[in-house]
Amino acid sequence: MNFSIPFMKYRKIAGLASIIIFILAIVSLSFRGLSLGLDFSGGTLVEVAFEETVPLEDIRTNLASNGIEDFQVVNFGTETDVLIKAADKVSQGRLGDRIYEILANEYSNQDLELKRVEFVGPQIGSELRDQGGLGMLVALVMILLYVAFRFQFKFAIGAVIALAHDVVIVLGIFSVVGWDFDLTVMAALLAVIGYSLNDTIVVSDRMRENFRTERGLEPVEIVDKSINQTLSRTLITSLTTLLVLFSLYIFGGELIKGFSLALILGIFIGTYSSIYVVANMLLSMSITQEDLAVPEPEGAEFDEMP
Repeated sequence: MNFSIPFMKYRKIAGLASIIIFILAIVSLSFRGLSLGLDFSGGTLVEVAFEETVPLEDIRTNLASNGIEDFQVVNFGTETDVLIKAADKVSQGRLGDRIYEILANEYSNQDLELKRVEFVGPQIGSELRDQGGLGMLVALVMILLYVAFRFQFKFAIGAVIALAHDVVIVLGIFSVVGWDFDLTVMAALLAVIGYSLNDTIVVSDRMRENFRTERGLEPVEIVDKSINQTLSRTLITSLTTLLVLFSLYIFGGELIKGFSLALILGIFIGTYSSIYVVANMLLSMSITQEDLAVPEPEGAEFDEMP
């Protein structure tokens, strides 16, 4: 399918919109922060197996009426296995025993099995957060080096800025809405980096090829042509991936909702950034055909002599 959409005609509007949204995300992260899940803030995790299915809302009501605060209740594996996460920074896991006692009293007509009780202290949560952030930083640096080696330094700058743009905006949305940020969302952000980079590499490779072969065209025209040539591939990949992620979000249960939601947002934003952010950066840095010219080997001019 051939497209001829003048994307770069609107690049200034798109660039301004990206800058505004990026700044708003930074402001929200600075002042509101993220609603850290128990993986990062510390807490107690309790897994209980019931004989029969119990509505999760009933469990939530019973725990709240017994003084348990700041907790999550989800099914884990089967409808009779229930996972409870509760904020607990000081009791060193004793809250888990209390939760089990409450459930055993409230559902005395069933034979409950306590499968596990785990406590994550705030120090461990802080270390997990720091290590996850360091992992994303290392990923961005390695991507910068790879793209600079594989393509050209201007492409590397554009790719890293596009990836940072995607990650910060996804984090900003989580901050504004107040969704929980846990290890599954951290994993989703790393997946977003990989997905966005893949889109960026495909578009950048076509740009490099066209800059080397197309003569008589302005850089803006070459960028537009390259984006249109790869647009069908970008849209098909994004749509098929989104179908899977929406299925995960709807049918995958509470445990992976944050993961699938972060990826859904990341794919929408990443698809946009592979079209506008990278191209905007390249044109802002005045990319030319000379930047991507293949250097002639030494002595080539003598080889062509008769």
